[in-house]
Amino acid sequence: MDSGFDLNRDGETGTPDDAWGFGFYEGQYGMLVLSKYPIVEEEIRTFQDFRWADMPGAMLPSDPETDEEGDWYSDEILEEFPLSSKSHWNVPVEVGNHVVHTLNAHPTPPAFDGEEQRNVLRNHDEIRLWADYVHPARGDYLYDDDGEQGGLHPGASFVVLGDYNADPCVGDSVEGAINQLLDHPKVNDRDAPSSEGAVERHAEADDPSVERCPPEPEHHTADFGWTARVDYALPSNNLQIRDSNVFWPTSDHEYAEIAASSDHHLVSVDVRVPTRGAR
Repeated sequence: MDSGFDLNRDGETGTPDDAWGFGFYEGQYGMLVLSKYPIVEEEIRTFQDFRWADMPGAMLPSDPETDEEGDWYSDEILEEFPLSSKSHWNVPVEVGNHVVHTLNAHPTPPAFDGEEQRNVLRNHDEIRLWADYVHPARGDYLYDDDGEQGGLHPGASFVVLGDYNADPCVGDSVEGAINQLLDHPKVNDRDAPSSEGAVERHAEADDPSVERCPPEPEHHTADFGWTARVDYALPSNNLQIRDSNVFWPTSDHEYAEIAASSDHHLVSVDVRVPTRGAR
């Protein structure tokens, strides 16, 4: 969606980099949720219009040529600037007598910017939105597109889904950005999805630009010339993980060519849902 502003300060407006989320047209890089279980439509919440400046302690980008903090965007721009580069969706699905909230998003890549790091910082705060949403004491400031305040109610089951463009160890995201979810007390990442194909590709790929901790290539999901874990299916800790997988077969596998059709690979997690529980 075109912003009408010169967001990247290149002297032009109306370019893909001046949209609220990068794209040549509205809907490019959009998201889709498919469910084999009934969607509880009356309980869907979307956060496309939540303003970045309304997040307490937001990592707003700063002009590197001034001493001011968070001044890359003018007050006029911040009055309209959404945090979500695409959207954040809470789409509840009903599994038997239990509701599981699928928390879907696709944060902007932490790249393609300058010293101000507007995309790097936005990526961090887009991830933080869900971390605060599922925390019983941190989501009060949030408001959805219908004006409803607050985060997810305590005891609810959820799965965080999507391409979050952040790896805990490699890449250019803010250090600890994805750990806001991976180390969250409400999130179960004990049996992370893995594959043999990622290990094989990691051994032959280029070194990443940043390495903050020992990489775990078996959990990597994407190939950008270097491998990284950026795609996630993260259940809440009240859902028991039965199985998990990254669809990344080795190069000699019969499905290797199919898997190479994208630089991202399918992530799946099978969970056991309680027979009853909070909505």
